[in-house]
Amino acid sequence: MTFKSILAASVLSFAVAGAAVAGSPVSDEVKAQATAALTAQGYEVRSVQMEDGMIEAYAIKDGKAFEVYLDAEMNIIEVKN
Repeated sequence: MTFKSILAASVLSFAVAGAAVAGSPVSDEVKAQATAALTAQGYEVRSVQMEDGMIEAYAIKDGKAFEVYLDAEMNIIEVKN
C-alpha cells in the first residue's frame, strides 16, 4: 500500500467513526422547541441534536445527567441516564 492509500483509509475511518458518535445538527427552531418542552418538565438542557431519527437532548435534572429522546411533537419517548 502506498502512503496516499493508507492516509485515505485512515481519514475515511475517522470520518465514519465521528459520524457514528456525533448526532446530526438540528435547526434553531427545533432546539428552542425541545428546550422549552424539557425546561417545562424540570430539565436543564445542555445540547440538542438528531440521532436515529429522534431528537436527542442532553440534559440535567435533580443533579443527574440524562439523554432524553423526543419525537417531532416534543413528546418524550425514552430517557437514559
